[in-house]
Amino acid sequence: QVQLVESGGGLVQAGGSLRLSCAASGRTFSSGTMAWFRQAPGKEREFVAGINWSAGTTRYADCAKGRFTISRDNAKNTVYLQMNSLKPEDTAVYYCAADRSVLIHTASTFYDYWGQGTQVAVSS
Repeated sequence: QVQLVESGGGLVQAGGSLRLSCAASGRTFSSGTMAWFRQAPGKEREFVAGINWSAGTTRYADCAKGRFTISRDNAKNTVYLQMNSLKPEDTAVYYCAADRSVLIHTASTFYDYWGQGTQVAVSS
């Protein structure tokens, strides 16, 4: 089993920044993919960004390109999501997910492990 714990959410004004962290523990894997998803009230969970654990390759949703950066620290088994120029429409619960595939899938069904989520609220 892999346990994922997110942190770093909070309330920020539009234009501000937040950095989310996701710490993995348990039977972690040296390859595979970590990703961030988000879910706003009344909406489906959507892919935000993903990173390949070993190669470091990344993939972003259009809503994140140019504003968000995903990175990882292999030694700490931690993935980060740096979010800049935040907008009110970025308000959502952000979830960390992990998958043993080397491909960065955008569909949530591919991911086997999930964190509990961290709330991000952006005020206008």
